[in-house]
Amino acid sequence: MSRLNVPPQEDVPAGAQRILDNVGAQLGFVPNMFKTIASNPTVLEVVTTLQGALSRVLDARTRHSIALAVSQANGCSYCLAMHTYVATEFGGMSDDDIELGRVGSSVDPKRAAAARFAQRVVESRGRVSDAELAGVRGAGYTDPQILAIVAVIVQFLLTNFINNVNQTELDIPAVGSVDTTVAQ
Repeated sequence: MSRLNVPPQEDVPAGAQRILDNVGAQLGFVPNMFKTIASNPTVLEVVTTLQGALSRVLDARTRHSIALAVSQANGCSYCLAMHTYVATEFGGMSDDDIELGRVGSSVDPKRAAAARFAQRVVESRGRVSDAELAGVRGAGYTDPQILAIVAVIVQFLLTNFINNVNQTELDIPAVGSVDTTVAQ
């Protein structure tokens, strides 16, 4: 059960309701995370604006792989379920690629490097080694793209933290555990 209150729809300010309507139009439903965040319209605007802006910095499958790696590293069951749903329904990712994303890898070597780097950024709290930075560069990412990867990581950290604090109630199917020893 969620620990933060979800405002009744009639108590959601008009501006926040428009944002929720847009989210619902994009996904086909309004996820519980957004319903909860609507209790603070400024936070809702920040989250959705950040998501919109960062949707343009890397290709969708790379962002999905990063989302899965970050959410797995943070143990965010809500985000894992949501990102699995979005990666499947809208990103066209295979079950194998989704599972690999969760462990910091991918069927695509370049995407694998981004997911692995994302996982290491989270685990090291941003204190990645020179070798890890060289690894993501060696996969073909430029410094501006590495900055984009870090920004996308932070976006998912924000929603992971919100959902972990809230223990947001799942409104989509849960995902099972994954074997974290199959990363490479």
